[in-house]
Amino acid sequence: MQMRMTAGMFMLALAGAVPAQDFGDTPYVQTPQNVVDAMLKTAKVTARDYVIDLGSGDGRLVITAAKQHGARGFGVDLDKRLVQLANNNARKAGVADRAKFYARDLFETDLSPASVITIYLLPEVNLMARSKFLALAPGTRIVSHDYGIGDWLPDLEYEMDAPGKPVGRSQKSKVLYWVVPDLVAGRWVWQVAGAGKPRTVELALKQNYQKLEATAKLDGRTVPVERATLTGRMIEVTMTLPEHGRVTFSGQRINQAVEGEMRAADNKSAGKGETVPWSAVRVEIQDAAHVIAPPPVIREFGADGQ
Repeated sequence: MQMRMTAGMFMLALAGAVPAQDFGDTPYVQTPQNVVDAMLKTAKVTARDYVIDLGSGDGRLVITAAKQHGARGFGVDLDKRLVQLANNNARKAGVADRAKFYARDLFETDLSPASVITIYLLPEVNLMARSKFLALAPGTRIVSHDYGIGDWLPDLEYEMDAPGKPVGRSQKSKVLYWVVPDLVAGRWVWQVAGAGKPRTVELALKQNYQKLEATAKLDGRTVPVERATLTGRMIEVTMTLPEHGRVTFSGQRINQAVEGEMRAADNKSAGKGETVPWSAVRVEIQDAAHVIAPPPVIREFGADGQ
């Protein structure tokens, strides 16, 4: 059953936009070229990347990624006329072998080849697509023009000038950036050298998207955790340990282990910047908060917005 686009959603598409037909469609509004450039720079797109643009319009995001950064990729759009235009633009730019466009529903599109996803979709559509984004390989980068993804806060957000932007009065745009997080919630255990015998460190991680809440114990006694961060598969935790001082543990999850390094966070240890191999094992798995949270409820509104 198809649902109508809400009145509030339609008001987001002002002059220069093509009105959508159904709930979940997004009106076509061009992204200014300087915003395209900023989005690709923010995502650090290189020739190693595969870029998928959802709601690709005239194709400028994937075409720029191919022409300026050497990347490959494709875009999808429901409007066959725009798809034809985008493929023509790719041929004119000389990148038709690396930038292709298809008339396809984004919800029926396999996103798994992407290392970078680019979007300029309405907030409701971003929210509907959130589960697809979170199912991507950890480390996949997502960059959005103007709109967020529900309560999944971005890793980076900034505002910039957008001269010629066909919607809004401020001639400003927002760029928002996420890295798809791994699932690392649970209890992790490893050993560190002690006075005469190894000592056991236990790290408990609670997770909500990429945000971590961490507590730690050394031989059963609580020790302070200064910070814990997650970027894709990379975990980094700084804590204070007796005999070691402030120490940072960093590494990537491989199955139920983390492999990486331990390094001094200040001069209390063997030497600032000195590293030694580190590994930890997950002995208890927990669900991240965003995994067990109920899916978003998308309500259909009447013509009066009620």
